[in-house]
Amino acid sequence: MTSQPPKAPPLYPKTHLLAASGIAALLSLALLVFPSSEVEAKRTNLSLELESPSEQLTQEQDASDLVQATNEVSPPPFAEIEQPQNPTVNAEEDKSPSHREVLVAKGDTLSTLFEKVGLPASAVHEILASDKQAKQFSQLKHGQKLEFEMTPDGQLNNLHSQVSDLETISLSKTAKGYTFRRVTTLPTIRSAYVHGVITSSLSASGQRAGLPHSLTMDMAKVFGYDIDFAQDIRPGDQFEVIYEQKVANGKTVGTGNILSARFTNRGKTFTAVRYTNKQGTSNYYTADGNSMRKAFIRTPVDFARISSRFSAGRKHPILNKIRAHKGVDYAAPRGTPIKATGDGKVLLAGRRGGYGNTIIIQHGNTYRTLYGHMQGFAKGVKTGGSVKQGQVIGYIGTTGLSTGPHLHYEFQVNGVHVDPLGQKLPMSDPIAKAERTRFLQQSQPLMARMNQEKATLLASSKR
Repeated sequence: MTSQPPKAPPLYPKTHLLAASGIAALLSLALLVFPSSEVEAKRTNLSLELESPSEQLTQEQDASDLVQATNEVSPPPFAEIEQPQNPTVNAEEDKSPSHREVLVAKGDTLSTLFEKVGLPASAVHEILASDKQAKQFSQLKHGQKLEFEMTPDGQLNNLHSQVSDLETISLSKTAKGYTFRRVTTLPTIRSAYVHGVITSSLSASGQRAGLPHSLTMDMAKVFGYDIDFAQDIRPGDQFEVIYEQKVANGKTVGTGNILSARFTNRGKTFTAVRYTNKQGTSNYYTADGNSMRKAFIRTPVDFARISSRFSAGRKHPILNKIRAHKGVDYAAPRGTPIKATGDGKVLLAGRRGGYGNTIIIQHGNTYRTLYGHMQGFAKGVKTGGSVKQGQVIGYIGTTGLSTGPHLHYEFQVNGVHVDPLGQKLPMSDPIAKAERTRFLQQSQPLMARMNQEKATLLASSKR
């Protein structure tokens, strides 16, 4: 009897075998990676979703959802588990530059500052060549702060610096290189009041009162038609000023114009108010509308000392002879600026005998002034040219017959020498009648404020 070969097991389609193997592998991985409670929780959630009355799923849909759910809870391959990837988070990290700050010290250059933050010298060249205005970063000031924003790979992404209270500059990296940007903050304008008493010099008294030096000089110009600050001021004289103050971020960053001022000299009070007419021209006037501006200012040199006055007979210090001194000598350090005391035409800008370097100015048909012993002439001042009142025309020197640096100043009226210190100066035009109402609307509140501020100061000083 012939023996029968053993019966072969039933054959399954190959696709079914591959599918079964895949499902078994996925389930094994799930059991290895997730705790049983977590898997059970996910199964419970899935069961709740499938049993929801609103879901009318067939058995095939249930099976399909089960496979999809299994895929969602299955872990990624082991290589991905060991090195998790999160493109979104990493992209944000790449965009977050590190911030570094350096302060400019003595001897620092842009190259040394770049070196401090780890940037190569080639980066400096790249930045300066990227934009014409980028060279402003090489104009460093002691104590200036430079802020660097770096990418994680150590490259410069942004360079920022505040160059003043109102201005910042920056360079930002783009696809084409670096782009320069300047941001200017517009300050808020407010008015401020100061009061001072002369104890020694005007400059020192202004500083003690809190008035910026530039405004002390402006005040001297405003009252320069009536007060000779070289000889007239005395201890006990007083001044009050309301001026424009520029403020940004709660900090005073500058000053503007003097709006109104009062100066009491030897018991006599002079008042000035700034007014801009409808044509846009600004000048200073008295509180009742008369012009502060006269055809001539009193002194051609600021805060100089009078070393010799006008005299019909004076012994010349070099010639040792008695001769008339037809002007006033103002002693000041060599190089001190000399100003034209009025508008006019320059008749001479050159040498003139014992006067040395001399300028003679004709003011209309009536007046003529002379400035002698000058060290040199200001740029652009020449014979035949014109000058404006207050314009610098030259500098104190010792040319000609002179024993020391000083200015010899003469004043003529219709060809006759007169004492510049005693001459009554012609006035400019007052406020036009058509603008008088508008002027008073501006001047009266300023005068009222000065009165109120001074009264408050007097009251507080008596407490």
